[in-house]
Amino acid sequence: MPHKVSLSRLKLTDFRNYASVSLVLDGRHAVLTGDNGAGKTNLMEAVSFLSPGRGLRRATYGDVTRVGATAGFAIFAKLDGMEGEVEIGTGADTTTDDSASRRLRINGTPAKSADELTDHLRLLWLTPSMDGLFTGGSSERRRFLDRLVLSLDPAHGRRASDFERAMRSRNKLLDEPRFDPAWLSGIEQQMASLGIAMAMARQEMLGLLARLIDETHETSPFPAAALELAGFMDGQFSRPAVDLEDDYAAMLAESRYRDAAAGRTLHGPHRADLLVRHRQKQMDAARCSTGEQKALLVGLILAHARLVANLTGHAPILLLDEIAAHLDEGRRAALFDLIDALGGQAFMTGTDRTMFSALGERAQFFTVADGKVFE
Repeated sequence: MPHKVSLSRLKLTDFRNYASVSLVLDGRHAVLTGDNGAGKTNLMEAVSFLSPGRGLRRATYGDVTRVGATAGFAIFAKLDGMEGEVEIGTGADTTTDDSASRRLRINGTPAKSADELTDHLRLLWLTPSMDGLFTGGSSERRRFLDRLVLSLDPAHGRRASDFERAMRSRNKLLDEPRFDPAWLSGIEQQMASLGIAMAMARQEMLGLLARLIDETHETSPFPAAALELAGFMDGQFSRPAVDLEDDYAAMLAESRYRDAAAGRTLHGPHRADLLVRHRQKQMDAARCSTGEQKALLVGLILAHARLVANLTGHAPILLLDEIAAHLDEGRRAALFDLIDALGGQAFMTGTDRTMFSALGERAQFFTVADGKVFE
């Protein structure tokens, strides 16, 4: 069994609709129930800030600060993490600047970057806003894919941000009447190195996930997903990385005038798309029913959580918003068994507590109402 990573305390100050709230957790799953708009998802969002990035809603720090707050927001968590017990504090003072950077302390010491959070826990989430993942634009699927890669390879986020920065520099140079070819070549070499590393990390993660799905899909109550990455150097990733980098750099050099006319870089990992098919039906996920799409997504998240646990030796913390809303009683019970079998802690929300009755004593139950939480 993987080591269980779990929160034992969560405290929020001036976060969303919470002036101040503190939860004491005992390591079991946490079920948050209450009316719509009570603040259940806000609690989950606060937990998601224990990972790099801007949380499950990708909100600005000014947006998450409670209206009327005088000192920004703060989140404190105590957990049994991947390196033992740890205390994490994070927040931002948005009273004078909504774009203020986030502060982060680990065991009272300022962290050099948010990437240090991945030394202590891995977080995965599933929210209702992701229900349109298969029918929406490719950018959402790329963001979803990169979150999956990031939970296995913490350096992936830095590579992606460095690639975006280099690409913006190239686009700006191409916009000049006379650009410097030597300067462009240097930027394009950097883009090639970072872009191929990003693409190969995505391919490796999809390969590992596909093999795990192959091993478990016959016993899973959720449909199996067939996964493929398309739109950038398709079918070439069995070749050495150095050859791929040379080819991509040459592609960028050849497309300078076309990219300049378009006002953007037309080829690269930023244009790739995650293709998902219902394996049993051999049907594109976008053509499946709404219920089948939800089941595919749930199965994909659970399979990835199992992969993270297998490869890191530590079960991830799951944030599952309105997870039981569209499942029948039998599938809900099977879902809770699968979540429990992962060996980690999960936070789940819903409007009706009875939908979680199959969890029994495996969960703590909290009622959320008007910015307050009651066990």
